[in-house]
Amino acid sequence: MNQLDILAQLSDMKDVDYRNTLALASIIEVLVDKGIINRVDIAKKAQELDSMSIEEIKISRMS
Repeated sequence: MNQLDILAQLSDMKDVDYRNTLALASIIEVLVDKGIINRVDIAKKAQELDSMSIEEIKISRMS
């Protein structure tokens, strides 16, 4: 793979990451605006998931 191909792929990945982040932020804002969740709950869950391994997350979803 040449350097130009790699740079193009990196650019595409950045665009996908941006769009995914925008979609998640939008969903969170709508849920907060509707009073379904609050920012403290989101922060707590993010911290909890960040401290877990992928295997622990899989196991917790199965129970």
